[in-house]
Amino acid sequence: MKKFISLLLTLAMALTLGACSSDDADAGNNEYGCDVLNVYNWGVYIGEDVINNFQDEFNVKVNYSLFESNEAMYTKILGGSHYDVLVPSDYMIERMIEEDLLQPIDKNIVTNLDNLYDGVLNKPYDPDNTYSVPYFWGNVGIVYDKTIVSEDDVVSQEWEVLRNEKYKGQIYMYDSERDSFMVALKALGYSMNTENEDEINEAYEWLVELDQKMEPAYATDEAIDGLIFGEKAMGVMYSGDAAYILSENENMAFYAPEKSGTNYWNDAMVIPSNADCPGLANEFINFVLEYDQSYDNAATVGYASSNAEVLADMTAAGGDFEGNDAYIPREQNDKDEVFRNNEPVREMISELWIKVKNS
Repeated sequence: MKKFISLLLTLAMALTLGACSSDDADAGNNEYGCDVLNVYNWGVYIGEDVINNFQDEFNVKVNYSLFESNEAMYTKILGGSHYDVLVPSDYMIERMIEEDLLQPIDKNIVTNLDNLYDGVLNKPYDPDNTYSVPYFWGNVGIVYDKTIVSEDDVVSQEWEVLRNEKYKGQIYMYDSERDSFMVALKALGYSMNTENEDEINEAYEWLVELDQKMEPAYATDEAIDGLIFGEKAMGVMYSGDAAYILSENENMAFYAPEKSGTNYWNDAMVIPSNADCPGLANEFINFVLEYDQSYDNAATVGYASSNAEVLADMTAAGGDFEGNDAYIPREQNDKDEVFRNNEPVREMISELWIKVKNS
């Protein structure tokens, strides 16, 4: 789940990562048997100072690499690449646990688990948080321009508003097979984790009709600026990106369909089975859970923090997201679901998604 950050931040982080020399990292090498930590995360999905702060406190170097999708990350791990900390999504964590690609979190080192918000713990993909520590979380909904799109249309039609021809040519559809099929399946009243081929094919037809009737623009991060600057009037959006859009454009609103439900997602920190420096990896995970680091993460990236105190402070009076309807993800809706790992279904919708975009 990625968030738009300025080029200046990206350049600054690139300079940061080379700031600690191996000569300066002897203390880390003595304690952990290594002085370099390799972190693999979404494109810029971390606070401005977290890496520098960790390097300074533990006297080590962090190599920080970026991936664009869970599948790309998974392929690198299967290919034998060595990383110490990954930040995959729920369904991918479930898959990696099943395939013995992760090692348990050392809770003797990761002692800041008490800082976590209860709502992010013990999810179906890792019921006891044996292998994963929550990082960011959220849901998926519709961002819309209140001066163009009727709130009544959005609330009454829910996902079907994306096929309302009043808004033809005004739609961003998230360029993701998984999220797009989630929208279609939820619009049709089905589980987004269905294994029923008839339901999946019906969702395919729903998406084809949307493509042909509405002429949507398929986009990912570029849709954020597009909505802020009025290039389109409505789009499917992750709640963290929606929170940023709402903070930049007062005409924008966010709605997560209630009767249909939506995706409730979690990204979490994990340690691969082949990690070269698991002790330091556990220290890094514990460090990220501290208030200051979690606050930096949330303020920089804009997604809901897994740290309970930070989550509350972000929306409190004077907080970065005070009054922002998109920042706190919705909980306890029976229609909301977490994605489950199902490779045959993923392959099926992947093939159908190509057909949707070529329809």
